[in-house]
Amino acid sequence: MTVFPTWLLVLAALIIFFLAIVAGFYLRKLSIAQKKQAVQLAELEQAAEDQRQRVNDSIQIIARTLLDDGIGLTEASIRIRVLLDSLQVGQDVKEEFVAFYTIAEKTSHIPILQDWKKLPRKEQFQFELEMAQVEVDYKDFAMDAAKRIAGRSF
Repeated sequence: MTVFPTWLLVLAALIIFFLAIVAGFYLRKLSIAQKKQAVQLAELEQAAEDQRQRVNDSIQIIARTLLDDGIGLTEASIRIRVLLDSLQVGQDVKEEFVAFYTIAEKTSHIPILQDWKKLPRKEQFQFELEMAQVEVDYKDFAMDAAKRIAGRSF
């Protein structure tokens, strides 16, 4: 049997020691990156929750304003539908508040904002009559839905 050279054992030990140091360095770096990522994820989740709460508050305000006759039924329906859709509510919520979706759909062809202002007065009047008829047809359903929104979080 031959004796293994000592210098070769020392060299192997140094290589293993160096590799252990490199591995430790990268483990530490990975740990720091994971902690940073966890903090960022928590901040994003909090921001998303805050945004969701603001949208919920807006829905509550619009529903209360509708019940107090401070906003038109068509406008309230369009706004509530858009806000509910932005929250990506489930089909069950859409079905529960179908009145808002129906009113918004039945009036979706009516121009808004600048396009409304560009219309001749006669066309505006025709659209107003159409909106009034839709509001008469669905007012009871929409008011009931607005009452059910009170205090709810989506």
